[in-house]
Amino acid sequence: MKKCMARFTLALFFIVAALPLKSLAQQKQVAKGTVQRIKIHSKLLEGNLSGDSADRYVSVYLPASYKNNTKKHYPVVYFLHGYTDDDARFYGFKKHWMTLPPVLDTVFARDPAHEMIVVTPDAYTLFQGSMYSNSVTTGNWEDFVARELVDYMDGHYRTIARKESRGICGHSMGGYGALRIGEKNPDVFSAVYLLSPCCLNSAPMPVEPIPAPFLRADSIKTTAAFQKADFFTKALFATAAAWSPNPANPPFYLDLPVKDGKLQPQVMQKWDANRPLNNLDQYIYNIRKLKAIGFDAGDKDAGIAASIKTLDIELNKYDIPHSFEIYEGDHINRVAQRIEKKMLQFFGGNLSFEQDADH
Repeated sequence: MKKCMARFTLALFFIVAALPLKSLAQQKQVAKGTVQRIKIHSKLLEGNLSGDSADRYVSVYLPASYKNNTKKHYPVVYFLHGYTDDDARFYGFKKHWMTLPPVLDTVFARDPAHEMIVVTPDAYTLFQGSMYSNSVTTGNWEDFVARELVDYMDGHYRTIARKESRGICGHSMGGYGALRIGEKNPDVFSAVYLLSPCCLNSAPMPVEPIPAPFLRADSIKTTAAFQKADFFTKALFATAAAWSPNPANPPFYLDLPVKDGKLQPQVMQKWDANRPLNNLDQYIYNIRKLKAIGFDAGDKDAGIAASIKTLDIELNKYDIPHSFEIYEGDHINRVAQRIEKKMLQFFGGNLSFEQDADH
């Protein structure tokens, strides 16, 4: 009888002892950040020839402690989305292949000392993407991100408003934009991370026969026809709007790499000038001012994987420290995991979390 009572008491002890642990686990589950989808008016995007609105949606992730810890200020990471995407897809307002807030919640629940604000502007345009470049056709996108958006966040949220506490990153087109903007604005950002960045290097100059997407793009004369085009044809228009704008060439106000069935080498040269691996040497002094730079890509994403291998070689040539990895995966299937396991740790280790004395 005594043995039975002892076993019952011991079992009861473990049941009772487990209750607080379960309660704590439940508390962790509900300690989630919040997302605000706001709209910002950009003076720098006004008057773009594409007719895109200068009032841009911006999704803002605020970590779990933001609401209650009203004296705390936070580093900010600017996350740039890819081509055909927008902020709404990454923040759960639309269905997508990944949703960012649950990833952020998971990481910050484990490591609340490194909570950050994460910000994504909507860069979806008439051509389904801005390339985060300054263009009379699409607007001054890189300046909007680096100046107007940063100023707005610092003026309306509890940020640590200095470059040591700002990072910029992105996926695909957003990775390209993060490098382009980061290397031009080391006074604004201190750390840059590229997830499967597109468009770093030049493609081989097309030869006969001219690739089909180039010819299809040449045949499109109206917005309605553009909307019916395939992905690669639309991507040519987006690239042209960003890198070979032409205010004297309506209705799209851009120059395509093929005109009347003939290649336009001068257009391809303009595109080449916007490829980061072609102009990296001119930005080395700026890149050296960055505290940290990191990049990765999946091995099945062959062209992009090859381009970041070249980026690794070029940075090593200048003895610029950086992190670099080719992992098992394609263009999208491991990105959420990379953000959780690599990118957020990168920013957690390289951004400053120290508040100013007057905060």
